[in-house]
Amino acid sequence: MKTDKAIAVDVLIVGASLAASAAAKRLVDAGLDVVALERRTLPRDKVCSGILSPRGHRFLVENFGPLPEETLHNPVSCRGVTFHFPSMISIPMDFDGGPTPHLHRKFSDYWTITQSGVTIHDNTTFLELEDTGKGVLIRARKEGREIRYTARFVIGADGPRSAVTKALYPDYQKSIPWFMVGQKFQKIIACPLDSDYFHFWFHPGLGHYTWSHERNAQQIVGVGFPAGGNLHTMHANVEKYLEEKHGVKLEPAERLEGCTHNFGPSLINRYIFGKGNVLITGQAAGFFNMLAEGMSCALHSGAIAGEAIVEAMQRNRPVQEVYRTLIASEVRRCTDQWNPVKIIFGNPHEADFKTAFGKLSRKEKVTVIRDLVDFLKIYAPYNWGRQILSQSCIRLLRGEYPSNRWL
Repeated sequence: MKTDKAIAVDVLIVGASLAASAAAKRLVDAGLDVVALERRTLPRDKVCSGILSPRGHRFLVENFGPLPEETLHNPVSCRGVTFHFPSMISIPMDFDGGPTPHLHRKFSDYWTITQSGVTIHDNTTFLELEDTGKGVLIRARKEGREIRYTARFVIGADGPRSAVTKALYPDYQKSIPWFMVGQKFQKIIACPLDSDYFHFWFHPGLGHYTWSHERNAQQIVGVGFPAGGNLHTMHANVEKYLEEKHGVKLEPAERLEGCTHNFGPSLINRYIFGKGNVLITGQAAGFFNMLAEGMSCALHSGAIAGEAIVEAMQRNRPVQEVYRTLIASEVRRCTDQWNPVKIIFGNPHEADFKTAFGKLSRKEKVTVIRDLVDFLKIYAPYNWGRQILSQSCIRLLRGEYPSNRWL
């Protein structure tokens, strides 16, 4: 394989998604020479519901400007989320601050990464890295040609199956549970589900994560389950349930997309932030909001990774020390969403479940709690319960989640 002379940059970012865009924006604005690697040709498809949180929307507008028309699906916005339970109780909740955008990730990601000002090397696959202590040597491949880079810092923003994470910790991805998440697109015959809302089912018989919403005159029916299961079987079960219980009638699926996800780290405060001159951010680090909205925490954690590098350079401090101090705020915000103490006594989400739940009758409240307990039982094999409770108690007593659990 032919190799050219190494390309020298200040920062190399692996990935060209929202976390990468946010990091790049901070770094480029600080005057640094930054390159982003993307293994596919841009713009590229991205498996995602596209329903952005209010916080993520604010970040995009404040940092990148008004969203162009091509970055949105139809309906162009989402009013809120509706929780559905096996007892057939449904709880609709509007997002704080009004409707939020329904992003077309293929074009919204391309828009943000180009708006950031970063130099993009797409169709380029990251292979490996070596941190010398003074900088990082990186090998990549493009069209059969090996490309070498030297960088002062590297940011891994390449999603759940992060190649950068694997390069730093080869056995890490084998040590955590993985879930398959798939969604099918079907033309609508009849759908009583309100198209202004993202719909989520707390139903143990449907899967670990089950959702539906409208997109471009089609209905998305999605399901998440432990890796190794059969997507078509799981989807057929959900489709049958939606027809029988909600009157949803759909034509056969025209398209399917799916990917694997790491749901666990944000629940139990087991994030992975890298080591030495290599930072991990976004979903690669384990950030994932409740209801599997990962875009807002990807944007904010990516920006923090960029800020950490700028500050470390300005103050001549170890970048990991700076990053882990700054990222603690995003850890609190993300893990709070899964924290039962925060859910009961606070309001860690951007849709007010506590108020909506309070409007139910006493009988309905008891029924919903029973449904939630039954749903959570399907997560028992992962032994997350005790860890969630212990982390919740530490958060209550210290005001922080312990950083000694982070890699």
